[in-house]
Amino acid sequence: MKEIKKLLKSNADIPLAKASIINIFHTAMWVKDEILLQLKPYDLSIEQFNVLRILRGQKGNPINLQDIQERMVSKMSNTTRLVDKLIKKGFVDRNICPTNRRKVEIIITKKGLNALKEVDPIVEATENSLTNNLTHEELEQLNKLLITLKNK
Repeated sequence: MKEIKKLLKSNADIPLAKASIINIFHTAMWVKDEILLQLKPYDLSIEQFNVLRILRGQKGNPINLQDIQERMVSKMSNTTRLVDKLIKKGFVDRNICPTNRRKVEIIITKKGLNALKEVDPIVEATENSLTNNLTHEELEQLNKLLITLKNK
């Protein structure tokens, strides 16, 4: 509890549940800021990076906007706007489905795949750096606790 009081610059007693939630938010923002710092030179947001990884996982097959949205880590994102920005950068293409003209299909381009080849190792190194003070067992325990927290 001393650590959370120090983090908040407060001497007030904070209920453990509140302190835990505040700590999760602070940690999430710290992780996000560190990864954003690595993506900035590539003019990518975390959400755009996530979309590119989803599209790469399609292995050359197109996917529609709704399916991209369902697979995204951040469900709050405006998928259409994200895809539009990736199209302008040449990382993805948008096509009208030949069998259903109301359906829009998105596919990653060679340029998008090349960008991921360059960015992936940098993000992975950052993830490793952010978690390097935890053992493998502690990381497994952290993941189990976070899953338990979400599955109440």
